[in-house]
Amino acid sequence: MEVLTSTLTPESDEFRDNAEVMEGHIQTWREVEQKVLDLAESAREKFTKRGKLLPRDRINRLLDRGTPFLELCSLAGYKMHDDKDGSMAGGGIIAGIGSVSGIRCLVVASNSAIKGGTITPAGLDKTLRLQQIAMENKLPVVSLSESGGANLNYATDIFVLGARGFANQARMSAAGIPQVTVVHGNATAGGAYQPGLSDYVIAVRNKAKMFLAGPPLLKAATGEVATDEELGGAEMHAQVAGTAEYLAEDDADGIRYARNILASLPWNEQLPARQQLTWEEPQLSPEELIGVVPSDAKRPYDVREIIARIADGSRFMDFKNNLDDQTVCGTIRIEGHSVGVIGNNGPITPDGATKAAQFIQLCDQAGTPLLFLHNTTGFMVGTHAEQNGIIKHGSKMIQAVANCRVPKIAVVVGGSYGAGNYAMCGRGLDPRFIFAWPNSRTAVMGPAQAGKVMRIVAEDKQRRSGVEPDEKTLSFLEQATAKKLEEGSTALFGTARLWDDGLIDPRDTRRVLALALSVCREAEARLLRPNSFGVARL
Repeated sequence: MEVLTSTLTPESDEFRDNAEVMEGHIQTWREVEQKVLDLAESAREKFTKRGKLLPRDRINRLLDRGTPFLELCSLAGYKMHDDKDGSMAGGGIIAGIGSVSGIRCLVVASNSAIKGGTITPAGLDKTLRLQQIAMENKLPVVSLSESGGANLNYATDIFVLGARGFANQARMSAAGIPQVTVVHGNATAGGAYQPGLSDYVIAVRNKAKMFLAGPPLLKAATGEVATDEELGGAEMHAQVAGTAEYLAEDDADGIRYARNILASLPWNEQLPARQQLTWEEPQLSPEELIGVVPSDAKRPYDVREIIARIADGSRFMDFKNNLDDQTVCGTIRIEGHSVGVIGNNGPITPDGATKAAQFIQLCDQAGTPLLFLHNTTGFMVGTHAEQNGIIKHGSKMIQAVANCRVPKIAVVVGGSYGAGNYAMCGRGLDPRFIFAWPNSRTAVMGPAQAGKVMRIVAEDKQRRSGVEPDEKTLSFLEQATAKKLEEGSTALFGTARLWDDGLIDPRDTRRVLALALSVCREAEARLLRPNSFGVARL
């Protein structure tokens, strides 16, 4: 493979300008994350008085010390529903991929330090996405549960689709994917079925409360009077109802039980023997990714500058590099994992689409995972492109992306516009993982173009009606449309709506991709032991 070189100079003014702008994007995103952390931290005294750990402290105790934790969808629901200032982002859930007793797991914790961990529509979407990740990657699920259930202000938006989360739990159990739940506090109504559908349940004494109807609802519905403990306490569920397999003394003890359950499973022993991967670090530092993207989004740059800083040894086998350089295809390794890369240096032309479609099929044939680096205005338009079959060839590329069987990972490093988002395996094409840099933008088209389109359409309509176009009205329409698309295309806007699995610092891209590829590799090798209906408490 060719060792890529760089035309960038980290000491140059251009690089420093690029880095400064990117740092600004990162700071904006990190400040939002810190708001959420600060709001949760403000509940520490209350949790301590109740003898409880904060949700993030629970996660820290659960994870193997010194191992990475890849948080997912951390800003789901940002400034949506009842999150007015961004401090309640996350959908009431903290989740990610980490190691528990040496086993790679999906860890999901109710963020009960913020509004009792109640679930908004964004929280439901996040839950369903997390379950999809667990099923596709054959990851055991450890849940640290303490939630007031659905946010009743949005109950009508959650109720019907909420059943899908329970269906997924049943299907995971039937597929042979273990689910372990520690009940740290409330698990009421529909929330009681989350532990109920888990394979292992640990209830914390004097803290866990699992019931379909709490004491107030019970009294209102039937007239019966019962205490929390009688109706759904940890001791009752462990000693009488049999809903809980283990009775823990406190949060830490419940987490100890969860770790011991994972340690008792022959999960890793059942993996076939695999070749130990070795690799060399990139010859160009991943730290330089902070200054690779031009501060002016309209200025082009070579995606190979990114590839050179994530690839082992900065080595890249360029596929058909003499045919249409606007779509770059080739093979690299990331921490020993072979990967086919598709990146953008501009719009996707008919030649670029056919080149990419062939490359995708070759990777599918060889079993090589695919990495898509988004930075495109979309498919090329114009008479030349149309006469050369851009619709036909673009469709073939989308078909190849949709139907290839290998794991697909996407990173939105710049713009991801129009059908180019689809062709580059955006959210709608079901990538195994998709991340975004904080400078990125995703939209049907650029804001300026959208504004001009609306202006032209409105002006033509006025002329057809025999009305002289009103320049003031047309200008207002153009500017309003551009502003709306500008605000609706930012990385924060997209990650709030789960268009990605989370924002990442460009400098962390190689590490994140290596972890994701390792997860995919393990999933491809793992054989599960499915049954018909999952594990039931009889």
